[in-house]
Amino acid sequence: MQVILLERVEKLGQMGDIVTVKDGFARNFLLPQKKALRATDSNKAVFEAQRAQLETENLQRREEAEVVAAQMADLKVVMIRAAGESGQLYGSVSSRDISDAVTEAGATIARTQVILNRAIKTLGLHDVAIRLHPEVVVTVAVNVARSLEEAETQFETGAAVVAMDDLEDEVSYEDDVEEAEDLAAGEQETDDADSGETAETADQDTETV
Repeated sequence: MQVILLERVEKLGQMGDIVTVKDGFARNFLLPQKKALRATDSNKAVFEAQRAQLETENLQRREEAEVVAAQMADLKVVMIRAAGESGQLYGSVSSRDISDAVTEAGATIARTQVILNRAIKTLGLHDVAIRLHPEVVVTVAVNVARSLEEAETQFETGAAVVAMDDLEDEVSYEDDVEEAEDLAAGEQETDDADSGETAETADQDTETV
């Protein structure tokens, strides 16, 4: 299906562009969201008659979005979630959770403005993009932690808090590997020494004969 874009659409084009898209994408997203019109002769004429007004309105919305983006600069939100010792969440953080947290922080946004390909399922700091306008995107730091104290630590260190048991297991594993390598090296040296002694004994026997 051919459509006329009424605003910039990522990976498709700018306002006024006539592009070809899949029928389902047009019917389920572009047309109901008023991001495009069917590229019929009558719609082309309507668009051209309203182009100047549409461009002016788009510019105003972009300027408003830029003001909000400036206010949201360096915005960080904390999400408290239950998680295992490895940092894996028992649940997840969705785009709706993030939109609610950002709204509570003072910047009203909709769930559909959160650009999240998949739900967040691990502890730590996650940079999430928020589309305030087709041409204005701001990044928010989402801090997922098991407690406010843990969240503060993650903000300070920039990394998820790992349980000491996990660290000890990791160190123990590394020590075991290192010990095994040393043991293997020692056995190799012993084997080489034994081989050398055997060869030397054989040479002596040969000389005696």
